[in-house]
Amino acid sequence: MDAFLASTFAVAIAEIGDKTQLLSLFLVARYAKRTPIILGILVATLLNHALSALLGAWIAEWIPQTWLPWILAISFVAIALWLLIPDKDDNGDSAFLGMGAFMATTVMFFLAEIGDKTQIATVVLAARYTDTFWVIMGTTVGMLLANIPVIMAGKWLMERLPLATARIGASLLFVILAVATVWTALTSV
Repeated sequence: MDAFLASTFAVAIAEIGDKTQLLSLFLVARYAKRTPIILGILVATLLNHALSALLGAWIAEWIPQTWLPWILAISFVAIALWLLIPDKDDNGDSAFLGMGAFMATTVMFFLAEIGDKTQIATVVLAARYTDTFWVIMGTTVGMLLANIPVIMAGKWLMERLPLATARIGASLLFVILAVATVWTALTSV
């Protein structure tokens, strides 16, 4: 359950103000139906984060166990610092928009997540927690928790969210994960 909760909260908070939220806002303005957009986010996130979590689990198997907590802690701190940098909407018009709401959302979200903070976080969380399935479920739920309100409330919500506060909160969460990782490593010796 720790893997699920940590993954859910980390991604939900990290997503606030992220480019995929801007993409959600763009898609809901472009397409009238919200359900295909939500389902597209679900499918894209499951695929992207499953691949990311499997990579993280594989990396955890190959890194010596004595190094792993330190590498994870450094990775969590790097993500915490990265979260402090605001994202910009760099999607523009896309050739995928003619595919319909579901396919356009699926493809654009999958591509937008490549190399994104939450994808990297998923790799690191899967390396940290041994239950890869719950990491995938948690990061997917976190992505949906962050994007569904944007889809439902759109521009009104984005204008009222304190994005700087959310970025700082997400950054602190990753620092806490780094400290917890080191603490667990030191106390289990």
